[in-house]
Amino acid sequence: MSTVVTAEIRAESPPAGVMAIGKMGIWWFLASEIMVFGGLIGSYVLYRLASAGAWSEMAHHVSTGIGATNTLVLLTSSLTMVLAHAAIEDEKRGRATLYLGLTVLGGLLFLGFKAIEYTTEISNGFTPLAGTFWSFYFTMTGLHGLHVLAGIIWIFALFLMAARGTLWPHTQQRVEYAGLYWHFVDIVWIFLFPLLYLSY
Repeated sequence: MSTVVTAEIRAESPPAGVMAIGKMGIWWFLASEIMVFGGLIGSYVLYRLASAGAWSEMAHHVSTGIGATNTLVLLTSSLTMVLAHAAIEDEKRGRATLYLGLTVLGGLLFLGFKAIEYTTEISNGFTPLAGTFWSFYFTMTGLHGLHVLAGIIWIFALFLMAARGTLWPHTQQRVEYAGLYWHFVDIVWIFLFPLLYLSY
């Protein structure tokens, strides 16, 4: 790293013990997102308990295989995001570009499997209007899917910048914030998967 770049980064770094504004912003954003998904998940649990087992029959129709595959895909993409951040810390630009690209690929695979799942369910008559269970199912997975799409766009932009060599400097902050968002998306799915696919 050149002396000029190092000096520029130091000049924009917050004093020791002070959180960067960007990091504070992403944590505030994630806190608001937790409230959104927390409210949805809490409502789902209450309605499901009130259904006295009536939702179990409907839950049998979701594809546990696709849900499990998507869980594996998302966890793997979270790992590649961690590896991308580690590669940047080690100044391994080629590896960072590769792992950012693999993270985008994982997100696209997730949405692809989700599209197959939606197509199958809707063709079998399980639309969002088919019942309260399906309303919750499509709302929660659809909202999560939109967050995955936003993460793909964000990380793809970082991938393009890395491929063109314009990601540097300030690379660690950019990738760290995108990584925090991506791990949040991953954690939300960890809650959705057992609630929607394994609770029948």
